[in-house]
Amino acid sequence: MRQGPLCGVRILEVAGIGPGPFCGMVLADLGADVVRLEQSGGRGITVVPRDRDLLNRGKRTVAVDLRTPEGVSRTLALVERAEVLFEPFRPGVAERLGIGPDVCLERNPRLVYARMTGWGQTGPLSSTAGHDITYIAPTGALHAIGGSDVPPFPPLNLVGDFAGGSMYLAVGILAGLIEARVSGRGQVVDAAICDGTAHLMTPFFNMLDHGVWQDRREANLLDGGAPFYGCYQTSDGKYMAVGAIEPQFYDEFVRRLGIEVEAADQMDPRGWPALRERVATAFAARPRAEWAEIFDRCDACVTPVYSLAEARSHPHLVERGVFVDCDGVVQPAPAPRFSRTPGAISGPPAAPGAHTEEVLADWLE
Repeated sequence: MRQGPLCGVRILEVAGIGPGPFCGMVLADLGADVVRLEQSGGRGITVVPRDRDLLNRGKRTVAVDLRTPEGVSRTLALVERAEVLFEPFRPGVAERLGIGPDVCLERNPRLVYARMTGWGQTGPLSSTAGHDITYIAPTGALHAIGGSDVPPFPPLNLVGDFAGGSMYLAVGILAGLIEARVSGRGQVVDAAICDGTAHLMTPFFNMLDHGVWQDRREANLLDGGAPFYGCYQTSDGKYMAVGAIEPQFYDEFVRRLGIEVEAADQMDPRGWPALRERVATAFAARPRAEWAEIFDRCDACVTPVYSLAEARSHPHLVERGVFVDCDGVVQPAPAPRFSRTPGAISGPPAAPGAHTEEVLADWLE
């Protein structure tokens, strides 16, 4: 049974990879009836089988062949009953298939038609292929991440696909829904990873323009340049994460670490290399478990770095139920949390087309 603040909202997700499916998962976790249109004979990367891909949890799936009039007709019939459709194609592809925004909005004038791409619907690169790393490279984000003496390091695909892409797509969809319910008119949402990533970088461009951020890696307060904001290896080869920026947190950090420093020198970059060496030497003297106990539940802003396998057993995350068991698979729980209409995982991922007849009967009755 579906529950959450979006319960009752009908959303069509045209099958894609990465940012689209993650956005659909977020909306389904919040209670929306997300129906994934699986294209017959479609090509794409399948890292995890669709019926085990957690990005498809809580969704129903319908098989369509958009290369046929029947498939297009079925899709447009569902469009008439939906509040949202989002698609992952390069510019012009949806139009050629017969499910572009003009056609869909003619069938359903209140529809929020969202488009998820890397480069956006316009611009010289709009029809060019790419992936997370190539989309974030022009924005300055990739340049800013990594060590000073190595090439820029890909931050998984969190910054582009899921932050700059999925979450901005979700924001655009939700804003479009609110406006459509007020005006009675739908519109097109152009969600581009390069746009979202650049938007995320706003505070760093701001600091750069005010002379408090250097345009090079590992030289700043938040990029590993500051010795009180970074990760240090312990004697057992594991790591501790330090984020002791404010003076009172920094004082607590150095006290528990067991080193003596002049507090007034904290923000002087000239002393950072020597301080980093002292901090590294101190952390290297004990195993992670000992440091975790030393810094447990204090305001030094220091925590152990857990691996993916370890994360699901962290006491705080366990207490809050950050991971839940759904049909025998332990996975991240829906977020954020709501006091009156909490979200929930309404079901596991399903095989492509598993709900075709069910959805047609449900939506088109």
